[in-house]
Amino acid sequence: MMILAGTAMDLVELGDRWIHFVAGVVWIGLLYFFNWVNSAFAPTMDGETKKKVVPELMPRALWWFRWGAAFTWVTGVLLMFIVYYSGSYSYLLEDGTKPDLMAWLPAFVGLFVGFAIYDFLFKTLAKQQAVGTVVWGLIAVAFAYYLSEFAGFSARGTLIHVAALFGTAMAANVWMRIWPAQKRIITATKNGEAPDPADPALAGMRSKHNTYMSISLLLFMVGVSQSALVAYNPVATAGVVLVISWVACYALYAKAKTVPGM
Repeated sequence: MMILAGTAMDLVELGDRWIHFVAGVVWIGLLYFFNWVNSAFAPTMDGETKKKVVPELMPRALWWFRWGAAFTWVTGVLLMFIVYYSGSYSYLLEDGTKPDLMAWLPAFVGLFVGFAIYDFLFKTLAKQQAVGTVVWGLIAVAFAYYLSEFAGFSARGTLIHVAALFGTAMAANVWMRIWPAQKRIITATKNGEAPDPADPALAGMRSKHNTYMSISLLLFMVGVSQSALVAYNPVATAGVVLVISWVACYALYAKAKTVPGM
């Protein structure tokens, strides 16, 4: 019976991981399409073309986009509970022991508190994006420091929670900020009206934030089992990865502006 139970749990984890990655590919793939392809294409359309294309293209793309985000986040949380919080083995704590409720609950709650802080930060610093980005990066590193130095998390547990912090902020951005703004934009465009300038600005800004966060998130998600990532101090690793990934993302945005059409 124990063997069967173990096999069943392994299958649940495998199936959840499969859905998590497929949904993530859908979500992040569309995120990159919006930011590095559509952002350069959309300004080339005249008013009549936009009136025809936007109501047909964007609702379809945004359907896959927002549900990809939802399934990625939900299955990711389930994976955290299976692998880090309730497994017979634990990758969460530095000493390898199974965590009790108070070991992981503050970190899990911190994911939601993190989005609230992020949301307030960029509402406050909407016109000072560079400052906000630096502050948000420092908050993520501070979160890693708390997990590693005070909560006793392993390097693997620390980095996966930094990824979860970004993933939670990204998914909340999609459902609470980007999608509501895009609905208003699509409706206005369909009616031949100019959207409220605040809506494209908000949707574009939060989508860009998601793009920047996604690159380090992807490395933390897929690389936490490799010693090349977790063999060092996780706080320093988080900081270095954030800097490298954000510089790379900046370069990719610059490249996207130069890719020509036919």
